[in-house]
Amino acid sequence: MTLSSGAPKAPQIRHLFISPGHNFFGRHGQTADTHPILEVERLECVAGRGIVGDRFFDYKPDYKGQITFFSWEVLLAAWETLGVGRRDPSAPRRNVIIEGVDLNALIGQEFDLQGVRFAGIEESRPCYWMDQAIGPGAEAFLRGRGGLRAKILTSGSLCRE
Repeated sequence: MTLSSGAPKAPQIRHLFISPGHNFFGRHGQTADTHPILEVERLECVAGRGIVGDRFFDYKPDYKGQITFFSWEVLLAAWETLGVGRRDPSAPRRNVIIEGVDLNALIGQEFDLQGVRFAGIEESRPCYWMDQAIGPGAEAFLRGRGGLRAKILTSGSLCRE
């Protein structure tokens, strides 16, 4: 499956992020860490390894979350429904915020985006930290729409459009 800009509702990459460290992952029972999340114009994807400069690069062999995607439409709905005043697109801590794609439909599918091939593995399930990162009620709101974890099958770059 190719996610192309020639489609009637063309997918659009709205934001790209990397972070050198984990703020929530593996921190159950502790306070969140303070590693920055950096918005970038381009992600360098390396097949089987992850995104250069990101916390999950070479995390472990064949890791299922080498790159993560989050729906722009879901983020807008969360902000609106939860009455979030501070609207920060980096809050979900996903690498690619994309518009015009049903991410759940990509679970178990291979797909291409900007010439890079991915394998959609599973939902990037929200956890209790989402209530802190996005706003109260976010974890419950995002169940079933927390984004997509994927493996990178071919190396290449993703650019913000």
